[in-house]
Amino acid sequence: MDYKALNPNKVYLITGAAGFIGYYLSKKLLEQGCTVVGLDNVNDYYDVNLKETRLGYLQLFENFTFIKSDISDKNRVEEIFEKYKPRVVVNLAAQAGVRYSIENPDAYIQSNIIGFYNILEACRHHPVDHLIYASSSSVYGANKKVPFEETDFVDQPVSLYASTKKSNELMAHTYSHLYKTPATGLRFFTVYGPMGRPDMAYFGFADKYFAGEPIKIFNNGDFDNDLYRDFTYIDDIVEGIERLISNPPADSVPHKVYNIGNNNPEKLMSFIGALEKSLSNAVGREVLFEKVFEPIKPGDVPATYASTDLLQKAVGFKPQTSIEEGLQQFADWYVKYYQVQ
Repeated sequence: MDYKALNPNKVYLITGAAGFIGYYLSKKLLEQGCTVVGLDNVNDYYDVNLKETRLGYLQLFENFTFIKSDISDKNRVEEIFEKYKPRVVVNLAAQAGVRYSIENPDAYIQSNIIGFYNILEACRHHPVDHLIYASSSSVYGANKKVPFEETDFVDQPVSLYASTKKSNELMAHTYSHLYKTPATGLRFFTVYGPMGRPDMAYFGFADKYFAGEPIKIFNNGDFDNDLYRDFTYIDDIVEGIERLISNPPADSVPHKVYNIGNNNPEKLMSFIGALEKSLSNAVGREVLFEKVFEPIKPGDVPATYASTDLLQKAVGFKPQTSIEEGLQQFADWYVKYYQVQ
């Protein structure tokens, strides 16, 4: 089906604008003449320089306003809605990472629960045309049925991070039910690409290789039962969000949840092989990782695999960038950005 185009006369509030997805989405909207207000606390969960680089690119646009603040500051969120009157809100500000949620649970409650509650309250008191928010494929837990469908049972998360994302879906549903806030949750499946998150495995593998260190692979060294991941290229994620922005759910309870993944899971070892090849192409010599195999980490799930039928039905789009193509884009950027010799 055709989807409605973006309206450049609206104000778009993007939280987490200095983050990976937030940056690319903001850039795409700005390039189309939209007014974007970006909100981010620019925390040091990973390299702040990378966040500053992304922000630097966004600040070249006259129609971009940046506010350094935290969504867990309720008064500040209220002030921003009062002043800028956003019509569309895309909440991408969240504490990410499954493993880090075991080390630092406080950060997840603060950002993902309290922060998201503040966004919902602001949307209630300053009604918006559409609230889109980040959920995660981790809500599926150790689900054995594949591909994962939005109607699957997701009440047994295996990490606190996943619990907070499932909570977001429940909270958004409640606000849609009570206050008719049009809301859409997106279950992202392993997003990767240039300027991505350094805490993600593919990025960390590149760091380790160029530092002369071995990479750790948490799959028990069991190639017959390797981990599977649905890797989704950043451009596909942004295209999906852009198409959904102008298509809020219009049901009696205007809340929908969509998978946004590649619908084509790869074995972890195949992904690593593709990354080696991409880095080899980028540096002009053979790149082979030194590999150390370790047990699967607590909170990790054996497979992620998205059914994307609902998204395709809603906005006529299905992610389709191959890992070879996506990883080459990442490798070329990485070698240039870090000036790898």
